[in-house]
Amino acid sequence: MRLLREAAVIAGKDLRIEARSRVTTNQVLPFGGLVIVLFAMALDADRPTLTRVAPGLFWVTILLAASLAAARSAAVEIENGAADGLRMSSLDGASIFLGKAAAVAVQLVGLELVLGVAVVALYDVEVRSSPVMIVGALCATVGLAAAGTLFAALASGLRARETVLPLLLLPVLAPVLLGGTRAWEAGFEGTPSDGWPWVQLLALFGLVYGSLGVLAYGSLLEES
Repeated sequence: MRLLREAAVIAGKDLRIEARSRVTTNQVLPFGGLVIVLFAMALDADRPTLTRVAPGLFWVTILLAASLAAARSAAVEIENGAADGLRMSSLDGASIFLGKAAAVAVQLVGLELVLGVAVVALYDVEVRSSPVMIVGALCATVGLAAAGTLFAALASGLRARETVLPLLLLPVLAPVLLGGTRAWEAGFEGTPSDGWPWVQLLALFGLVYGSLGVLAYGSLLEES
């Protein structure tokens, strides 16, 4: 219970900072929306292709947005020496990781809702099996938030962390791109049985990186 209370404190802190700075709504969300609209304009003349590639384009956009959100989550602690305060606090490293990952996950869920509606509206797709898409998106969000928070802490001590983080993170997130795309393809096509194995892959990815973060985040915070 103490772990959860401390995680809730960290998550609330990060979400309040984002609410005041509006980085997600003023930078990350417009970036994702611009990517979705540009792809729609580029492939508008070939509607069947646009419909077929809609799941992949959606998850590519979410991966890029996740890297920005993770970088912002780490930058919050670097500014004004806030990371030193976390190191000297009595908070457990696992609770700090869970709180920061939860804050990133909340932001990603909001992005996915808005961009998902945009994809359905612009890409001429029809949702035939929503459960596999919803569960797949939630599992993918957990994996994105956990891996993003972990690698952001790993890169926070580097001089060129804004450039290095995407190079480290995006290859690791390839299973999320693949699993999310296949799960959403199954949802659009109305074949949920094809999507559930990919949802299991996404759940496993989230479990692995969530466990790694709980075990290693405290050490990474001390060394950054």
